[in-house]
Amino acid sequence: MRLLFAWLINAAALFAVSYLMKTVYVEDFVVALIAALVLGFVNTLIRPVLLLLTLPVTLLTLGLFIFIVNGLMFWAVANFVGGFYVAGFWSAVGGALLYSLISWGLSALLLKK
Repeated sequence: MRLLFAWLINAAALFAVSYLMKTVYVEDFVVALIAALVLGFVNTLIRPVLLLLTLPVTLLTLGLFIFIVNGLMFWAVANFVGGFYVAGFWSAVGGALLYSLISWGLSALLLKK
């Protein structure tokens, strides 16, 4: 049940990002649910491999390259899911940052142990 609630929180965060940023567009809440699910899978399966492959660059930039990796994952999902659009790469980086902040805040407020 907690996993389902976390998925709904992430979908709501993605939907909120589309209202806060004009360069990120989510058609409706169903698309936000699908995109949040795909983002979860991508962040679970592909992101760790990318972080391992880019570890030297991440160390050289003192961890700032992780923002680039997060933006790439956000942009890739936007290209994969219909109804979810991101205007460009830097919009994806900003959207991913805003998405993670909103998701973290909502999870901290609504998910209690």
